[in-house]
Amino acid sequence: MPADPELRSRITDNIVYFARTLRKAGVPVGPASVVDAVTAVEIAGIENREDLYWTLHAVFVRKREHRVLFDEAFRIYWQSRGLIEKMLAILSPVAPPRGTPEKPKAGQTRVSQAFQAARERAAEETVPEIEVDARFTVSGKELLQTKDFAQMTAEEVTQAKQALRAMVLPMDSIRLRRLKAASKGRIDPRRTLRASMRAGGDIIDLKFRKPVEKQPPLVAICDISGSMSQYSRLLLHFLHELTAVRRDVHTFLFGTRLTNVTRQLRMKDPDEALEACTQGVEDWSGGTRIASALYDFNRHWSRRVLSGNPTVLLITDGLERDTDEDLEREMDRLHRSCRRLIWLNPLLRFDGFEARAKGIRAMLPHVDEFRSVHSLDAVADLVAALSGTKARTRETDPRSWLRSQGR
Repeated sequence: MPADPELRSRITDNIVYFARTLRKAGVPVGPASVVDAVTAVEIAGIENREDLYWTLHAVFVRKREHRVLFDEAFRIYWQSRGLIEKMLAILSPVAPPRGTPEKPKAGQTRVSQAFQAARERAAEETVPEIEVDARFTVSGKELLQTKDFAQMTAEEVTQAKQALRAMVLPMDSIRLRRLKAASKGRIDPRRTLRASMRAGGDIIDLKFRKPVEKQPPLVAICDISGSMSQYSRLLLHFLHELTAVRRDVHTFLFGTRLTNVTRQLRMKDPDEALEACTQGVEDWSGGTRIASALYDFNRHWSRRVLSGNPTVLLITDGLERDTDEDLEREMDRLHRSCRRLIWLNPLLRFDGFEARAKGIRAMLPHVDEFRSVHSLDAVADLVAALSGTKARTRETDPRSWLRSQGR
């Protein structure tokens, strides 16, 4: 550390502000960590940028998922601010970039929001507070709940991602044949006799047991073709949060081929998980081959992930390029392999939607529920249906829907 007290105080303040930025971005940084960071910088000294990076990294980063956020925050916060470099950048003629723009890095969105929040808080401290009567205004949150994912702006998409990750996740359960000890229920003869033998056979204390309940596995098969790309990206945020809180959640993506992205969605950081999914899929925003993808799933993955009476979410618009006979056969096999098959189709958002496409007519007889998935309200209805708090209606029953269409 420099000997000048004023310069030393400025470096300490910068470390404190940097820690606040990390905390807003999602890294758990407490006051003790800030004190340790200042002490570590004093002991290690500052000779170059890399020394400062690894000194603060050793104190603030304690989990693997925090590395991405720290790296992005350090790159933005501790960037060079030299006056000479800025003057050279202004005076030198710079040609406009011709290459493709760099993709946003994982964690960049939340770090940028943390810096933006700090600037907004500083602006609020200087601007006088103005009271506004909003009793007769329309809430932007209510409009966002019913707005179509495909019609959202970039800011609204960011808010929708946060809302999907904050949704109350389904807590459905099924009964198993296996029994466990309980305070009431069926009489357990074996445990009752063992308890009576401990008391010499004079006192018989009845023991009970009841069926074990567990959450069934959940399998999502999501279409990532060009017509479904916008919906699939947002739903992957919901599936990422679902994977974090439930044990048996498996996610597959398909366009012209089937890809298992369950391992990628198990990453703690959502941005890093979605980036890994994008890199691991080669046919994103391409064509659609539903029958071929379901054939691959039924042949190679059904025995691995469809045990334990799972619920399957099939997310696609049903616009198929393969033959209808293959699609109907694979849908029937998938339906008989799971406890519940729910088809999520964003085309249901249109009031005049009809099952005219041959692929849709081939798939509908083999699903248990037929739901839309185009907005936050539609996803909330799906969560309620998975939790068992919302019963199936005529609009979500495919057989009633087909009868209403005249088939």
